[in-house]
Amino acid sequence: MKPRKPSIICNSFEDLKTLLKTQSISLPNRRHSDVPIREIELTPELEEKLFKTAMEGVTPIPKDKYIGKNLQIELPEGSREKEDAEVLRKLTELIRYGTGFRVSDTPEYIEGTGYNVPPSIAKRLHRGDFSIQAHVDLHGLGVDDAKGIFEEFLDWAVTTGKRGVLIVHGRGLSSPAEPILKNKVKEWLTRGPWRKWVVAYASARRCDGGAGATYLLLRQRPVSKRLKVRGTKATRKS
Repeated sequence: MKPRKPSIICNSFEDLKTLLKTQSISLPNRRHSDVPIREIELTPELEEKLFKTAMEGVTPIPKDKYIGKNLQIELPEGSREKEDAEVLRKLTELIRYGTGFRVSDTPEYIEGTGYNVPPSIAKRLHRGDFSIQAHVDLHGLGVDDAKGIFEEFLDWAVTTGKRGVLIVHGRGLSSPAEPILKNKVKEWLTRGPWRKWVVAYASARRCDGGAGATYLLLRQRPVSKRLKVRGTKATRKS
C-alpha cells in the first residue's frame, strides 16, 4: 500500500502565494484551446427538451391568480357619458360656428417670409396682429386675367402706402389636381418681381376666407442689392 501524500493546508492567500513561488505545489497547465469545443445544432426537438428540463419543478400559476394580456379597463358609465357629450358638443360647435378649427393645422395652410425676415412675422400675420387695409378678389378668374388684376392691385397698394392686404384666390376645390390659382399667387409672391416688396405672407384666418385667401405684408420700399449685401455682412459678423 502506497503511503498517502501529505495534504497541504493553507491558512491564507499569502500562504498559497508562498507555496506557488517555492514550487512546493504544481498546478495543471491546461489551456482552453486544449479542450475540444463541440458544436451542438439546436433543433426544435432539442430546444423543447431543454425547455422542459429548465422548467422541471416549476408550478404553473393558477388562472385566477394572473392578469391576461387583453385587459380592458371599463370606465364608469357616468364618465363615459360625460366624455361622449363633450365630444359631441365640440363637434357641433365646429360644424355650426367653426369653433376650434385652425387653418394653420390643415395641409392647405401656406406661409412664407421675404429677405431677412424672421418666420415669426408670418405667424403673427396669420394670427391677425397686422391690420388689413385693402383686398382683391381673384376667385373664379383665369390665370392670365388674375395675374393682370393681381399686378394692378399690388402696384396701387405700394403706391398708396398700403402695408397689409388680402388676396382672395379660392381653395381650388374645383381644380382636378391642385389649386392652380392659389399656387400661382404663391409663385408671383416668391419668384416674380413682387418678391422684393414682400415682408411676409400667410393663409388668412377663417373669418377672412381661410385657406382660400392669403394675407400679404408689404414693405415701404423694395429690397435693393445694397440692402442684401449689407444684410449678408451683418449676418456674417454676428
